[in-house]
Amino acid sequence: MTREMLRAKVHRITVTERNVEYEGSLTLDAALMEAGDMIPFERVEIYDVDNGNRFATYLIEGERGSGACCVNGAAARLVEEGHKLILATYCAVDEPAARSHRPKVVLVDSGNHISAVKDHEGPGVRVGA
Repeated sequence: MTREMLRAKVHRITVTERNVEYEGSLTLDAALMEAGDMIPFERVEIYDVDNGNRFATYLIEGERGSGACCVNGAAARLVEEGHKLILATYCAVDEPAARSHRPKVVLVDSGNHISAVKDHEGPGVRVGA
């Protein structure tokens, strides 16, 4: 048996741009992708903290150090610039390994630059705590 586990996430990144005319995807700063061990064309689930929208797309590598988080294509209609998003990827983990699995949790500052990378989250931990 396998379990679907959180593999990596970028927590509360700010949307820097939205582009409806693009074919699709989410453009993300290459440094953030690297910190979360994410690769181009990988499926990513997106959770909009500001309006509750949830959707899936794939990643496109953006300029390293730019802080880019651009939602493209039809999904651009689901967010606004300045919204906070959670970007999450998942993986299938065999049952024995699932008990010790640890995700990569990438925290960002107000400019979408890495402020910390963790391998855990705790219950009741509030944003900014």
